[in-house]
Amino acid sequence: MTAVDLPLPPLPGRATPTDPPTTATAHPFLVRRPTRQIHVGPVPVGGGARITVQTMTTTLTADVDATLQQIAEVTAAGCDIIRVAVPSQDDADALPRIVERSPIPVIADIHFQPRYVFQAIDAGCAAVRVNPGNIKKFDDRIADISAAATAAGVPIRIGVNAGSLDPRLLAKHGKATPEALVESALWECSLFEEHGFQELKIAVKHHDPLTVIAAYRQLSQQCAYPLHLGVTEAGTALQGSIKSAVAFGILLSEGIGDTIRVSLSTSPVEQVKAGCHILSSLGLRPRKLEIVSCPGCGRLQVDIHKLATQVEAAFDGFPHPLRVAVMGCVVNGPGEAREADIGVSSGNGKGQIFVQGRTVRTVPESRIVEALLEEALKLTDTTDADETDHAASQGRAP
Repeated sequence: MTAVDLPLPPLPGRATPTDPPTTATAHPFLVRRPTRQIHVGPVPVGGGARITVQTMTTTLTADVDATLQQIAEVTAAGCDIIRVAVPSQDDADALPRIVERSPIPVIADIHFQPRYVFQAIDAGCAAVRVNPGNIKKFDDRIADISAAATAAGVPIRIGVNAGSLDPRLLAKHGKATPEALVESALWECSLFEEHGFQELKIAVKHHDPLTVIAAYRQLSQQCAYPLHLGVTEAGTALQGSIKSAVAFGILLSEGIGDTIRVSLSTSPVEQVKAGCHILSSLGLRPRKLEIVSCPGCGRLQVDIHKLATQVEAAFDGFPHPLRVAVMGCVVNGPGEAREADIGVSSGNGKGQIFVQGRTVRTVPESRIVEALLEEALKLTDTTDADETDHAASQGRAP
């Protein structure tokens, strides 16, 4: 077989899906691409299910306590599914203890050694991610993997990365083009399909957002499998978040994507927060805390950057969804603050505090953060009490 003759067998079920599209409830103009649905443990992925946020632990998987601690931290940040690396036998041996104690489904990330796929399935992992480009003789093991995954009810994610693309496809396409990434993914899907296995999820990742967008657009037209979105090696917190937001925003607005990971050179917690913010900005996840703050100009009479950072830190982990406006002058400040749940318009060493459009008090600049927290607690306590009273009047538990 030459590099340019890599055959693709017939692809069953590959026509563009004709099922009615699924409309997102928050924004009717966002129409979800119809897909098959798989279950990663108890979490549905695809088929109209809500879009999930994933990340990957950075601990040594063999260090069970450290890994579980990090899983707890990302779960608190809003992570739905966690992936752990399994590069060694010690890591594979640790999987049963991690799976047993993890609060969210665990995906085993397998490279190089196919035997770890079977250990991950036996350990009770909710899914297994495989990278066909760097697993030894992977195609020769698909029959056995399909049988084991079918017996255990475990889905497989085919994760194609630009950095580890099959050499035959690199030779055929010249580099990791969108076409090469898609061809690799669908080739592997076809091998699983030959054994009747279709509990698959696909990712085709590249460091360039435009390549990612093109690849997922092509893939969405050629299969009905759920898709995991990712810009791989995206970079630092700022650069990587922007790359991911651009790619995900475009794709999700076109209905493409069923689960996401924001890959950043930072902590997994920050990756999860970035993913949740991207989804909430599109109305695809309930809003939690949203800080509305002005960018700053020559009219400012307060250090708005410092104040906004202090407010964000003070409200970190606040248990209720709130829009908090932090404004620095009288031009747009009062109006923007009135549009928020709570807000402040600052100037002349003071802060005018707004709650649901009403001015409630004016405080010294040094007490703005404290005052905002106090008013937020009053507001949410009142809301909780109203909901309790309403539930009681309806004869049901709140």
